[in-house]
Amino acid sequence: MSEQRAGKGTLYLIPVALGGEDARSVLPPATLEVARGLDTFIAENAKSARAFLKAIGHPRPLQELGFHLLDEHTSEADIEPLIALLLKGENCGLVSEAGCPAVADPGAALVRRAHEAGVRVAPLVGPSSILLALMASGMDGQRFAFQGYLPVDKAERARRLKELEQRARDETQIFIETPYRNAAMLQSLLEHCRGDTLLCIAADLTLPAGSVTTRAISEWKKKPPALDRRLVVFLLWRSPQ
Repeated sequence: MSEQRAGKGTLYLIPVALGGEDARSVLPPATLEVARGLDTFIAENAKSARAFLKAIGHPRPLQELGFHLLDEHTSEADIEPLIALLLKGENCGLVSEAGCPAVADPGAALVRRAHEAGVRVAPLVGPSSILLALMASGMDGQRFAFQGYLPVDKAERARRLKELEQRARDETQIFIETPYRNAAMLQSLLEHCRGDTLLCIAADLTLPAGSVTTRAISEWKKKPPALDRRLVVFLLWRSPQ
């Protein structure tokens, strides 16, 4: 592993698979090697983290590894014991539920605090649904913005979509939704966006049934896709020409 800072540990940001595929098929050997060499993990869900480590063939028994919870309910005060581990020289791996840690993920607070404490932060290579979707969308990859989750309330969501559609002339707008609300999001897009606005739907990326399709809203209206329980990234763009 890389050199540490003055006896402090390193916080490794370990990407995981985006769905049910074998993590070893989407993670490079160098990332797997680091993950297999760590004994302490900070995870959004300990059960998922254990399943990931088992799947990549971690050499130690899982019951001998240390797991610490960090989710959307974790307070700033709860982060301090995690920083203390790193300051004592413990190398830790931060893992998310899917994809890259600290991107649309509560791990960002820990990473920020690690920088403040002078702890080395080492991001590792792995799949990001946001970048994979942008790469395959055909939309502007020079200027883009990730907006996270949009409002659940119908009126607020409609207002926000109108706002993003305006911004989509200057930069690609990227956002996500929980799988059980995908249908509602798609319906709002079809109802409130202009017919010539381009919408990309990137679903189940890296999985066998994955697909990325970019069409005008008017075309999507003719045959809306079934998105129930699928992992979806939505992208909006309007050609400036």
